[in-house]
Amino acid sequence: MQCLVLLLFLLVGSGWAQQPAVPEISYRSVPDFLKLPRDLYFGEAAGVAVNSRRHIFVLSRGNTSGPSYGASAAQLLEFSSDGAFLREIGHNLYAWSFAHAVKVDKHDNIWVADKGSDMVVKFTPAGRVAMLFGRKQEASAEELGPLKHPQPPLPAIDGMFRQVTDMAWDSAGNTYISDGYINSRIAKFDAAGNWVMSWGEPGDLPGQFNVPHSIAVDAEDNIYVADRGNRRIQVFRGDGKIVRQISIDVPFDPNARPAIGNRPKLPISGNQTMAPGSPWAICITPPPHQVIYSSDAFPGRIYKLTLEGKLLGVLGEAGKQLKQFGWIHEIACPSENEIYVSELLNWRVQKLLLSPSRQ
Repeated sequence: MQCLVLLLFLLVGSGWAQQPAVPEISYRSVPDFLKLPRDLYFGEAAGVAVNSRRHIFVLSRGNTSGPSYGASAAQLLEFSSDGAFLREIGHNLYAWSFAHAVKVDKHDNIWVADKGSDMVVKFTPAGRVAMLFGRKQEASAEELGPLKHPQPPLPAIDGMFRQVTDMAWDSAGNTYISDGYINSRIAKFDAAGNWVMSWGEPGDLPGQFNVPHSIAVDAEDNIYVADRGNRRIQVFRGDGKIVRQISIDVPFDPNARPAIGNRPKLPISGNQTMAPGSPWAICITPPPHQVIYSSDAFPGRIYKLTLEGKLLGVLGEAGKQLKQFGWIHEIACPSENEIYVSELLNWRVQKLLLSPSRQ
């Protein structure tokens, strides 16, 4: 009996009790996959997306102009399925300010969220501007500058954003936009671009957000929001009613090195951006068998989950080499065993080929 009590004490004290082993997913990274032309470079790779032709779109904080703070830092590049450079889209676009996310819808339209200009831009497959959401601050307004974070927050304004982060669509063509670092809400527009509604506000209660950083929609039109600062994924219906919450709790090496900065002191209270399992980016694979991929910054891993939140596997670690990650900011998952990850710290996109699941 004493031995049993001691064993239970050790398990609970180590944090491994009630945490079943999660399979490590075997994978490889395709070396030198994207071929940039001479004298063209990635900056921080904020976003990556893949269209129906397997063309890869990279939203980079490259082509930078201006001072270190307050620069214009956004560039949208397209590559073929074999990684050859094809074109730049939106060169000198008025909305380019600070790249955050790129997505491709089912019609191969290309969408970009720009955190700096507070705008979402829809491009046609040909690369022409088709629709705009939000509005950039006017350069002539002397009283305007970097957005503030007053407490209590300023009221949100229909159709406008404050540091927007991402977008996704349901089967009816409605657009859901995660808005973002300040408003901390989800905005909904219909297929014609008309404002419908929004839900959410800053906070940590169900339905509230602490930086909704990434967003995805499944085949049943459920909306998944990476509530990064609250270390959870919240799932909603299209009317904003909450369905469930998903938390990612996987044992990890306590001596794991962060990609940059000091090792976070755990457990983290308050803003949990650097906490293990805190979702920076989420992606849902196409039907019929859909799974979620989610990434964190520390210890720098990718997690594979069912839509209900059951953990299926984990892969990766922080670092600078192939198969290591430096702050994955967006994931594209055209299939369950082929994913693309864009990294801020390593200025690159990796194509990852995963071994078929044995689940």
